[in-house]
Amino acid sequence: MKRIFVFILGLWLSATALAAQDNAAIEGVIGDQLRAFNDRDVAAAWSHASPNIKRLFGNEGNFGAMVQQGYPMVWDNADVRFLELRDVSGLLWQKVMIRDAQGGLHVLDYQMIETADGWQINGVTLLPAPDVGA
Repeated sequence: MKRIFVFILGLWLSATALAAQDNAAIEGVIGDQLRAFNDRDVAAAWSHASPNIKRLFGNEGNFGAMVQQGYPMVWDNADVRFLELRDVSGLLWQKVMIRDAQGGLHVLDYQMIETADGWQINGVTLLPAPDVGA
């Protein structure tokens, strides 16, 4: 019985350590991409996009234009806070709160996939603003 408990505990600790590594790696990828947009290094930001995103936009110029026009809070981000990482039907979603250059807060959901090149961003959804009350 003790061996089974030790085995299960070992599996749980291994899974917890891997989850923590994935979480740090995912936050690193998103953070790197956000810094790249602030630096206007679209090529570096493009390198964090998944193969699906790359197929959809074709090149880094189209991708950069889409982000600049459709996600101005990502293009000019002033502050980033990572919220929860969730598994939704086998897909990992990282919730991120971003303060834009004008001070507005936005919550975005980043879908992450693991590829041969590591974690990559497979899509971003702007979430509705939370109700804030006194």
